[in-house]
Amino acid sequence: MKLLDRLMAVDVDAIPHDKVNYDQTPVRLLKSDFLERFTHVTPQAVLAIWLPVVAFFLVAGALGWPAGVSPAWYPVSFFFGAVLLWTFLEYVVHRFVFHFRPRNRTQWQLIFLFHGVHHYQPHIKTRLVMPPAVSIPGAILFYGLFYLVFDVILGLPFLVAPTFAGTVLGYVGYDMIHYATHHLPAKGSVMKFLKRHHMEHHYKTPDARFGVSTSLWDQVFNTEPEETSNTSRTRA
Repeated sequence: MKLLDRLMAVDVDAIPHDKVNYDQTPVRLLKSDFLERFTHVTPQAVLAIWLPVVAFFLVAGALGWPAGVSPAWYPVSFFFGAVLLWTFLEYVVHRFVFHFRPRNRTQWQLIFLFHGVHHYQPHIKTRLVMPPAVSIPGAILFYGLFYLVFDVILGLPFLVAPTFAGTVLGYVGYDMIHYATHHLPAKGSVMKFLKRHHMEHHYKTPDARFGVSTSLWDQVFNTEPEETSNTSRTRA
């Protein structure tokens, strides 16, 4: 028996790929009670874990900023991480990892654990934000990539901390927006657009509209369907 078959409580062969389950009881993913707890997380947990990380790297970056470099680059690198880099990563991961087309049962099991369960039960509040068991290793991986690019390759080690802080803050914003689009009333034109955009991804075009906090990269990579592309240019 394969490892995932031993661990998983849900039989993915019985899960239709294009149906929504409106049962208020969350699908049990893992047989172990201990491990199953880690598949549920609240938005408050995301804030409690990651906002201190953002603050730490902002302070560390400011204290380690070299005297000979213009301080203007500090907010620029932070903005780059939070707005451009994060939204690009959000789009790429959502499109090419979470919506990877599985070629066998094992791949479908992995996709279901990471994201398929959210499309199957999009109303479950504790499965709307990324579990720390996934986000923490992901953050460590991206910090290593930032160190490699900015320090080792470019020789600009002072850009690592503010860029990483901005990227983590972008991730926090994404998780909060994602939760809001599902469970909070939309206020203002931007949030109304983002809510509609994401609901259309779930219920109308699951193979398009991959951006959650912006539709920018959907427009860049032509995954924004024509009927909302004009609206998205003005609202997001």
